[in-house]
Amino acid sequence: MAKKKVAKFESAKSKKSEKTTVQRRTTVGNARKELLFGRDTYIWVLAGIGLITLGMLLMLGGNMPSPDVWDESLIYSKRRTLIAPILILAGLLVEVYAIMKK
Repeated sequence: MAKKKVAKFESAKSKKSEKTTVQRRTTVGNARKELLFGRDTYIWVLAGIGLITLGMLLMLGGNMPSPDVWDESLIYSKRRTLIAPILILAGLLVEVYAIMKK
């Protein structure tokens, strides 16, 4: 008796899908992305955000104790008109420095 040969047929579509999955695995496994900024840059960014937030918090308020009385010292204090804007501008400058540092 002669031995029968069994032929296995694989479709070309299955071979292509296997090949692409292998290629994807190797490229994903070997690819390593670096972050755009380093740790110290993010610390500078957080410091700038903190300065901006502090300046905004210093500008809050201004409620009059009585609606019948107008007190300019509460609205136009040095804290709101001088210190808070300086802190906000300093925070924005720190942000620009943090971005341009690299």
